[in-house]
Amino acid sequence: MKKLAAAVLASTALILASCGQASTDEWALHGRDHQEQRYSPLDQINRENVAQLGLAWHYQFESDRGQEATPIQADGVIYTSVAWSVVYALDAETGELLWSYDPQVPREALADACCDAVNRGVALRRDRVFVGTLDGRLIALNSRTGELVWSVDTVDHSVPGRHYTITGAPRVVKDKIVIGNAGAEFGVRGYVTAYDAASGEQAWRFYLTPNPEGRADGAASDDVMRDVVQQTWSPGEWTISGGGGTAWDSMTYDPDTNLLFIGAGNGSPFDFYRRSGGQGDNLFLSSIVAVNPDTGAYVWHYQTSPSDSWDYTATQHMIATRLTINGQERDVLMQAPKNGYFYVLDRRTGELLSATPYAPVTWSTGVDMETGRPILAENAHYQTGTALLQPGPFGAHSWQAMSFSPRTGLVYIPVQLMGGGYARDPNFQRRPVGQNVAIQLPEFPQDQLAAIRAATTGQLVAWDPVAGRARWTVEHPYFLNGGTLVTAGDLVFQGNAEGHLVAYDATNGEQVWSYDAGTGIIAPPISYRINGQQYIAIMVGFGGAGAIVGRVVPDRPRMPGRLLVFRLGGTAEAPAYDPPPSAPIDVTGITSRGNADLGMAEYNRTCATCHGGNASVAYNADLRRSGALRSEELWRSVVIDGALEDNGMIAFRDVLTPREAENIRAYVLRHARQSQRRGEE
Repeated sequence: MKKLAAAVLASTALILASCGQASTDEWALHGRDHQEQRYSPLDQINRENVAQLGLAWHYQFESDRGQEATPIQADGVIYTSVAWSVVYALDAETGELLWSYDPQVPREALADACCDAVNRGVALRRDRVFVGTLDGRLIALNSRTGELVWSVDTVDHSVPGRHYTITGAPRVVKDKIVIGNAGAEFGVRGYVTAYDAASGEQAWRFYLTPNPEGRADGAASDDVMRDVVQQTWSPGEWTISGGGGTAWDSMTYDPDTNLLFIGAGNGSPFDFYRRSGGQGDNLFLSSIVAVNPDTGAYVWHYQTSPSDSWDYTATQHMIATRLTINGQERDVLMQAPKNGYFYVLDRRTGELLSATPYAPVTWSTGVDMETGRPILAENAHYQTGTALLQPGPFGAHSWQAMSFSPRTGLVYIPVQLMGGGYARDPNFQRRPVGQNVAIQLPEFPQDQLAAIRAATTGQLVAWDPVAGRARWTVEHPYFLNGGTLVTAGDLVFQGNAEGHLVAYDATNGEQVWSYDAGTGIIAPPISYRINGQQYIAIMVGFGGAGAIVGRVVPDRPRMPGRLLVFRLGGTAEAPAYDPPPSAPIDVTGITSRGNADLGMAEYNRTCATCHGGNASVAYNADLRRSGALRSEELWRSVVIDGALEDNGMIAFRDVLTPREAENIRAYVLRHARQSQRRGEE
């Protein structure tokens, strides 16, 4: 317990962090430093000796859902979070559990989450640990004991029925804790809130879309909402749904300019319900917004995807650094958002310096450098029928963190090669449960689907932000892989969907080390040093948004998450996973009086969020294997009556009629029969 005693006082690392610096030895902030470079200056582990890297210790959690957290390490303690927003404190040298805290998130909150019950990490300031919970709370804990200090409800209750969640990590900005939220697809209005770290008192709130009722909110953003933002929206259904624009992941604080950069998300519903006659940019959707972190006052913005119609969020990781561009040193902000372009902005003014595709892009033919606007391809807004576009709604890069090495000058991006089909939903009506995006996901024939799956892969791209091109690329067989860490040992670490943590030479992409974690990895690694020993740590556990896309990720059951920690000469061993039994049911002779074609539309509106397109996800309750398929009564008990509500499967009695539920069963049965004929396990 010696580490607990040390944690009584703020460490040198935390004092430095509050001033915009970062300790060499510790990882006290989400991106290690405020600039979120995810670069470790430690070089004890390097290209010459990385082959000697072995497991130092591991800790296994009870949670078997997706593990997305970046651990925080300071004062000899690792703080991390798992699904359902549960927080753990562990001895960073030995893995001994010091304490854990369960905020008791109601399981029905999963119905408001687009992408599993995930949590991307905690924040640490002095003697307090902060976590955002899936049901919308921001909680402060005593870092020594895990005891609750304060808790605030961050959800805007001014409009009833808003389905907010929090999955992102809070950020420390001087004496404040800043948190955003998620839920755009379900019908909410996005905003970011700053709270006093000591008391939990709200300091300011910045809304990212206009008030649907046209009134002032008493927020720091009111003037810019009235003078700049409101005129870019037309009256329409969004005034009921809230407009979207949630800041569900990345924020970056820059001490040099005293600016907080906020990444804003997609609109809800999609653009033809937000723009009269196809006019209006719908600020601040899919934008980077710079605000004064002391007051929340607007400073500048840059919109990556005006009038977003594609779920091309700009909530992806942002990195602040200094680059020499055209012979001139510039303070820049870099982002690779979902839309496939890599952006370099002047972080003081928001001026666009470059925008170059880092992945295949078909929705746009380029970016006009004079206006900063994308040049749209024909039918980009799918106004004349279904459009097959790259990237698709999962984006060319999502929440998985990229990293930047000042030694190589390269950004290491986890790239997703995945297109998508878009079509307008002519029968859209806002629903109290489920997504409200007003698009239809087309269902592809099996031969076409096979080709799409074959083309859905991933990459690790080493991107030169000055030259605007890739220096090297590593190909991955699956599109969903982990975030990256780069070190002064010229190593890039990344976990992958197949379950390996891999080290690559940062200069050329050569694989120099690998460890089989036994289950998929989507989280980013960190590095720290204690008593002269450098460690690499990573959360493992497959899940999240990508796991709902059947047959383009490894087909595996959920496994308990683990924290794996490595050092040179490590000899520990983690026991092999014991996979739970999973076998498809025999659907021969099972019939339904439902209409499978009608069920397809109902399924896509109600079920695809969790169970995937084409009813094909094995990871998150593959419905083709569900025993409830055996009869209409069993199916209704789950879907309508809520027999599995304690497991997070809510009742849809207020959304679906029994006939609609049976149509969905008929649709799933059709896919179960197809799967059975193909002999899929």
